[in-house]
Amino acid sequence: MIRTIYLYLFSLVGLVIVVIGLVNLVDLGLKAFIFKNADQPVVYPSYPAKLMPPDAQGSAMTPAEEEKYSADQAAAQEKQRQSDRERTASNAIAMIIIGTPLFIYHWRTIQKDRMPR
Repeated sequence: MIRTIYLYLFSLVGLVIVVIGLVNLVDLGLKAFIFKNADQPVVYPSYPAKLMPPDAQGSAMTPAEEEKYSADQAAAQEKQRQSDRERTASNAIAMIIIGTPLFIYHWRTIQKDRMPR
């Protein structure tokens, strides 16, 4: 009885892990190809140079510096978004790789036990 409960429990755990991994991959695919703005960060507009407080030397950023800063921020956000996507894909694939054999092994064992001898 305990062995049967163990086998069904671990079959369920393996199946849940696979389903979660597949859900993550489908979510990633939808965000990458259909809902392209779903993982875009919301960036609030910055203050104009006239309203920005001066720095320690008493001077505000020049327009060229502001432009470079904005471009650097956009590039950093894009790198972060790409990194997040790769992390999600890696995690989802790992779940599928671990969950599939876990489920298959325990489910086959259950099926062998249920066959008449």
